[in-house]
Amino acid sequence: MNQIPLTSSAGTRKGEMLYRTLGRTGETVSAIGMGGFHIAQHGLTEKQSIRLVRSAIDRGITFMDNSWDYNEGQSEVRMGKALKDGYRQKVFLMTKIDGRTKDVAARQIETCLKRLRTDHIDLIQHHEIIRFDDPDRIFAKGGAMEAVVAAKTAGKIRFIGFTGHKDPHIHLYMLKVAAEHGFHFDTAQMPLNVMDAHYRSFGKMVLPELVKQQIGVLGMKSMGDGVILKSKIVTPIECLHFALSLPTSVVITGIDKPKILDQAFEAAKTFQPMTRTQIARLLQKTKEVAMAGKYELFKTSSHFDSTAKNPDWLGGDTREVQALAPPGK
Repeated sequence: MNQIPLTSSAGTRKGEMLYRTLGRTGETVSAIGMGGFHIAQHGLTEKQSIRLVRSAIDRGITFMDNSWDYNEGQSEVRMGKALKDGYRQKVFLMTKIDGRTKDVAARQIETCLKRLRTDHIDLIQHHEIIRFDDPDRIFAKGGAMEAVVAAKTAGKIRFIGFTGHKDPHIHLYMLKVAAEHGFHFDTAQMPLNVMDAHYRSFGKMVLPELVKQQIGVLGMKSMGDGVILKSKIVTPIECLHFALSLPTSVVITGIDKPKILDQAFEAAKTFQPMTRTQIARLLQKTKEVAMAGKYELFKTSSHFDSTAKNPDWLGGDTREVQALAPPGK
């Protein structure tokens, strides 16, 4: 099996944060990204959310993660309010859409723009590519990619990517379908953590291809939404340092309180790329407990599959629509 590629550079240090280049886009972004899901969770008030986002930006985090479906839209609403008063110009703003048809995707993009209070989004990603039919539906005639490309042409978005957390083979299939349509993604987001190497490994299977194609790598679930920490084998800083040691442009982490924000900056401040020996030693510690995906529930359960619980978010099956359409329609 492939080795996990490692980064050759920590990035450029400025203040408390590290900065890296986002694939071949030429954009410079913070190596730690602020996860959008958590800013509307765990009893945070809107004022607390806004204060947390602005504190992150003031200290140097420039990559903002979000999604059309996070917390029934409240994550985008709160981030939109936080990015007022000049903060929007300080960040690289990313959000995700679930729609698989052109019409549904177009509506979701417009909703994202309205909630985020911006005239453009830096990066839109097709969210939860967790089924093998997702790539085919997105790239089909009348599929979501048509809406995303149209939005880019209109200046509403700048870059296009996709995310998924279920199976590395599905990521590879998404890249294959894109290539067949002459399309090159700017980014791809996937789980990269100390358990991943031992079970359905995105790091071993997908990461080398992304590096080869110069696609910006967005790492997520470095702590498995906290589940990996329950193993008592690794610390939060070790988890972040591992993900930063891979050729990730950004490691997106959930931040729901000032203490966790401090933790993210501590990881950036103390980070030095791990050697192959150090990586091997860390992975050896996690090998036994990671083999069956016990601590990566996003791979082994439906707990993290929000679109599976809400299939209406995806829209109708474009192939079925085409089959049922009258001739000439």
